[in-house]
Amino acid sequence: MLNKITLFQDLTLEAQLKLQNVCIEADLSSGETLFRQGEPAEHFYVVRKGGIQISKKIDSREIAIDSYKENAFFGEVPLIAGTDHLASATAIGETHLCVFHEEDFWQMLLSYSSVRKVVLGHMAGRTQELQMLSQQHEKLIGLGTLAAGLAHELNNPASAAYGAVRQLKELTPNLYTLILKHIEQCLTPLQLENLLKLKSETVERIAEFKHIDPLSQIDLEDEIIVWLEKHDIDDGWKLAPNLVAGGVNPKKLAFLEKGLSHHILNYIFNCLELTLSRTSLLSTLEESASRISQIVSAVKSYSYVDQAPLNKKNIDIHKGLDNTVTILNYKLKKHNLLIVRNYEDSLPMIEADGGSLNQVWTNLIDNAIDALQERNDGKISLSTSVENDSVIVEIADNGSGIPPEVQSRIFEPFFTTKEIGQGTGIGLDLVYRIVVAEHQGSINCFSQPGHTKFQIKLPINSLVKNQTY
Repeated sequence: MLNKITLFQDLTLEAQLKLQNVCIEADLSSGETLFRQGEPAEHFYVVRKGGIQISKKIDSREIAIDSYKENAFFGEVPLIAGTDHLASATAIGETHLCVFHEEDFWQMLLSYSSVRKVVLGHMAGRTQELQMLSQQHEKLIGLGTLAAGLAHELNNPASAAYGAVRQLKELTPNLYTLILKHIEQCLTPLQLENLLKLKSETVERIAEFKHIDPLSQIDLEDEIIVWLEKHDIDDGWKLAPNLVAGGVNPKKLAFLEKGLSHHILNYIFNCLELTLSRTSLLSTLEESASRISQIVSAVKSYSYVDQAPLNKKNIDIHKGLDNTVTILNYKLKKHNLLIVRNYEDSLPMIEADGGSLNQVWTNLIDNAIDALQERNDGKISLSTSVENDSVIVEIADNGSGIPPEVQSRIFEPFFTTKEIGQGTGIGLDLVYRIVVAEHQGSINCFSQPGHTKFQIKLPINSLVKNQTY
């Protein structure tokens, strides 16, 4: 049996038989715990069938850091370091293991140089990766907690501001009606009706803030200024911009040309301009307050910190992607980048850790932004679809692409193509571990000049039902 295990293939038949005699076979059902973090380390393991997921508890979260499939070995780090288990191990599917007691493990290392060389070589890398990932996740969890706390504190004043603006907007029409009461006797019933109609139309239009190109804006303002000067309206050049924004033109003002004095016309236009200015400012405040509320909501949802217990649960992939775009919107606007969404209408919820997946979307979209900074037509495409029992998420950009000679290394720890000081090489390694180790999914990169696409495949239902994250 041991001759089929890569670790032992260079051993003589006699050595393999000797190890076979001290090997204990163990079977685990899906989701069954092999050992827990902090328990004494007493065995060395080799996976013969199935898989093992390794996870480490950081604060209150259980973070998946690696997974071992057929032929992989594990358990050497705490044995050699003389510590308790630094992480926990859980079976992925039906799993069969070869188990060696601690004494037999040490004898194996002392007796067989080929085994010793492979085990010690893997141990150094695993220890470094475990330390790096622990530090990275501690920082991310700390930032998530801080973000959720700030979001909670900001939510109340943002909601109050939004509510106050809405009430002020509701009061504005009544205020204008009261103002007109002072000159109602100077207007004919038709003029009063037309004036109220004009006010209603302009307020509605300015609240919608319909964009007008600069040249058309200047021409329309000139027309209004000429009309206002013709009718002796004071400071027409000050009134014109808001009147034009409200859709006013000389034709709409024709009903005011007869029977009204210079003073009444000035009063009407000053009141109308003040109403439009007030509406414009309130619309700006409403939009700003609404934007703050949206960002606060996105941060809370993005962090997943206020959702307890922290287990894998049914999550909406589209919501996670959109929240991430909201968080990174300042960078998208800064570089004038376009986001294109091609979402599957009936995409099912998936059983996953939403906070971890948001780290995936953040890393991939942020990398795409970095790749597009020098382009004037930068575009990032977000696509989703369903394939059998999995959800497919694709994040693509039209940047310069990843050089072919490094594409096979992009998921390696600490590997980066960015300049010194601009990249740590942690991002894509973390993405790979979250997708593959934590969610038993897959991630692939396809890149050529003008098109780079990361394709993530995630199972709809988690294989590990009893695992917490």
